[in-house]
Amino acid sequence: MSNAPDSLPNDAGAWRDRDLAVVWHPCTQMKEHPGTLPLVPIRRGRGAWLEGVDGRRYLDAVSSWWTNLFGHAEPRIAAAIAAQAHELEHVIYAGFSHGPGLALAEALVAKAPRQAGREPLSRVFYADNGSAAIEVALKMSFHSHANRGDTRRTRFISLTNGYHGETLGALSMGDIPLYRRVYAPLLLEPLFAPSPDAYEAEPGETAEACALRRADQLAALLEAHAGTVCALVLEPLVQCAGGMRMFHPAYLRRARELCDAHGVHLVADEIAVGFGRTGTLFACEQAGIAPDFLCLSKGLTGGFLPMSAVLTTAHVYEAFLDDSRDRAFLHSHSYTGNPLGCAAALASLAIFDSDEVLVRNRGTAARMAELAAPLAAHPHVAEVRQTGMILAFEMAADAATKRPFPATDRRGLRAYRHAIERGVVLRPLGDILYWMPPYCVGEEELTHLAAVTASAIEEATAP
Repeated sequence: MSNAPDSLPNDAGAWRDRDLAVVWHPCTQMKEHPGTLPLVPIRRGRGAWLEGVDGRRYLDAVSSWWTNLFGHAEPRIAAAIAAQAHELEHVIYAGFSHGPGLALAEALVAKAPRQAGREPLSRVFYADNGSAAIEVALKMSFHSHANRGDTRRTRFISLTNGYHGETLGALSMGDIPLYRRVYAPLLLEPLFAPSPDAYEAEPGETAEACALRRADQLAALLEAHAGTVCALVLEPLVQCAGGMRMFHPAYLRRARELCDAHGVHLVADEIAVGFGRTGTLFACEQAGIAPDFLCLSKGLTGGFLPMSAVLTTAHVYEAFLDDSRDRAFLHSHSYTGNPLGCAAALASLAIFDSDEVLVRNRGTAARMAELAAPLAAHPHVAEVRQTGMILAFEMAADAATKRPFPATDRRGLRAYRHAIERGVVLRPLGDILYWMPPYCVGEEELTHLAAVTASAIEEATAP
């Protein structure tokens, strides 16, 4: 049997059989394949659509795990990668440099969020994926404090309901039991500050008031552990894997002030929310703040290639400059600064400049809000919430009291299966459905998405 791509079967069943004989898929209970969660073999993607090997089309409402910005097979990004592949596919980045890596670093520094009176983000460290970016930021923060003689700082603070990746350091910063529980004996033990999640606001409390109340609790935590904390790690505005839970920018402003007051770094995990997802290029912009570390991945390359970047300040960078290699940052990845990934990222950033993407997104987000609004009255939709191009539906047994369905009901899985049968990818987060489509999504596609979501909710919440 040939294993060349052109020899793969067009029959979805035969494809599944071959795949499940050799492949272990991510974030999956493999026993569910091919039973309750059928594998969907994909042949190609175009725009907002995926095409199966059997010819069926699927609207990619989740941007293939939040990575795709401008649509599948976007020709300008594809062309940039192809051109770069003919020149330089890769070179060791320790002691060497290349054009795409330099140009991308300059572009990211120029576009990074800024805050009046603060030192700008001016240094870029490349890694392979989002989890690796978080690992880099954690190690840099700790090591920079230590290099300056502040060796008591060995703790981190992150938010309840947060998620930052699956490698051990990144997983340590997360608070979702599904991912953390099994590996708890292996993990760092951060301090967890209560999430400013507006869904958890008290009756009559505004999102801003909830955020400020939670910020007061962060202040108390920092005070109780004064002098021992390296950094606060958070996802600005939207806790994505935690259920697309959203919070007011006031929390970011207060967190920035508190970190400054306590000599603590602020790490902004914009891996999922960066590059226009929240309505601005970076979510931090909506609070008018700049972090000490900005972690980027997913949309960095427009969804084409795995790559990440960590932006930080000259102050952090200069803490590592010394004649001793012990004080250098010796973290490395084989594919650090890969030229193909850099070329894809440069092409993606160029599209933001040429196509007025953020302006278009505002119109798309407004249309998403209009189409989703009727579902807010559904007796099993406790909340419809939105930040920019991210919109979520919280299904509940009782919308009025926010009483959830029993987890064993797996209502989200019901909705997913219903939607996939109708040509829409609505991968749930528990009992939360969400839209995070590629920016090229059009009116006809949004209308189809809304109709299928409505019927999926009906199916999922039926007795």
